[in-house]
Amino acid sequence: MDNKLKIGKYELGSRLIVGSGKYDSFETTKEATLASGSELITVAVRRLNITDPSKENLRDTFAGTNVKFLPNSAGCVTAEEAITTFRLTREATGIDLIKLEVIGDTQKTLYPDVLETIKACEVLAKEGFTIMAYTSDDPIMAKRLEDAGADAVMPLAAPIGSGLGIQNPYNVVFIRDAINVPVIVDAGIGCASDAAYAMELGADGILTNTAIAQAQNPMVMAEAMKHAVQAGRMSYLAGRIPKRPYATASSPVDGMIQF
Repeated sequence: MDNKLKIGKYELGSRLIVGSGKYDSFETTKEATLASGSELITVAVRRLNITDPSKENLRDTFAGTNVKFLPNSAGCVTAEEAITTFRLTREATGIDLIKLEVIGDTQKTLYPDVLETIKACEVLAKEGFTIMAYTSDDPIMAKRLEDAGADAVMPLAAPIGSGLGIQNPYNVVFIRDAINVPVIVDAGIGCASDAAYAMELGADGILTNTAIAQAQNPMVMAEAMKHAVQAGRMSYLAGRIPKRPYATASSPVDGMIQF
């Protein structure tokens, strides 16, 4: 089984990516991340404290681990804001693997503005960034993002933090069929079975934050997510049986002696 997740020039041993928000402390963030087995944690640029090293810093918290940071453009509502954010981040940290998100509805759904995301992706790709692009679950837009230079496309399962799970499973399959870069299901995952289901649909990876950070026991949920992603990937590669309307006997009866 191919366990490696390849995004542009980067290769990860885990197909689970986690977030850093909504935890009660940096130490809990670290413990849950390590329990998840994830090698990549997304973080809002402001939480890296790149301009004030005297403050508590996630980079210091994760020093000595194999966990890489994935800066995101949380809070950006235009392409220009996102582009500027990542230029400054790379200049300050040297990190060029990024999660691009441009939010269109900042009040209720936190749905992405995909047109602005595409505009930012085109510029950042030309500047050498490795881009993971957050988007709606639209296969047409997923293809547009790939054409714009995205190294991975991250369709939402449901609104951010909702825990609703995958609302449009067919769209995950359609996106997987439409593009050639990794598909990372992002936003809306609520529990381990949601993650396993997404992987069984053919997703290449999962990004989840709230489901772990706000679970009653984040460390246990983090480990559950690790196993769910692994099991879902194995199930997808194994190939499920076709669905049938009627029963089929587990033991054949042809050729049996009748009494």
